[in-house]
Amino acid sequence: MQPVRPVLSAFSLISLMAVGNVSAEEAQIAVAANFTAPMKAIIELFEEDTGHEVKASYGSTGKLYAQIKNGAPFEALLAADQKRPELLEEEGVGVPGSRFTYAIGTLVLWSADADKVEDGPALLESGDFNKLSIANPKLAPYGEASIETLEALDLKASIEPKLVMGENIAQTYQFVDTGNADIGFVALSQVMQGGEISKGSGWVVPGDMHAPIRQDAVILDSGKDNPAVTELFAYLQGEKAEAIIHDFGYETE
Repeated sequence: MQPVRPVLSAFSLISLMAVGNVSAEEAQIAVAANFTAPMKAIIELFEEDTGHEVKASYGSTGKLYAQIKNGAPFEALLAADQKRPELLEEEGVGVPGSRFTYAIGTLVLWSADADKVEDGPALLESGDFNKLSIANPKLAPYGEASIETLEALDLKASIEPKLVMGENIAQTYQFVDTGNADIGFVALSQVMQGGEISKGSGWVVPGDMHAPIRQDAVILDSGKDNPAVTELFAYLQGEKAEAIIHDFGYETE
């Protein structure tokens, strides 16, 4: 099901941004681990522009969803999928009409070794690596996309013995960055800077090898009356935030 973008008129957006400095508030938000770097950059600009403060907790979408269901004091969720925000809406925890796709993610097979990944499918088929790191597909959408990619290449069964799973995409990246795994499927945003892979080597997985990684955000019931949360959601759809999102290799609608 396609997300419904928040119903915010041009007047509403201008009004929200205009009142940002009148009464500074604090927002408590949960953010998917793959979006850590761009979100930190967005928060810095948002705080400068509005005077509000944002406290963000980063982790796997599955764990963040479970924490919200168990009463964690978050006021909004920026997930790595559409499923959990949809569920929160259906369960009466998410604010109807607030959900939208803030980013569309890209998967990359990456190695910290600049010479390791030249032809991704050929490398995977050769087995010339010690371990392949992926995020836990039960908790992280990027892990699901990794499994779907291996299935598309008809390599899942042969590579399974070499899989090492991170709890989230941040841990998955750490396994590769520290050399505990030669290669790993990570988010392009984790290794991209200025429009290119900033270190190591990688193969950008074609989008038709897995389901689209559409990342939805939703305001939670506890945050519906907090102007810092409402303004942050408007800010995420503005030009400054979109420029940062694109710089880290994501697409937007």
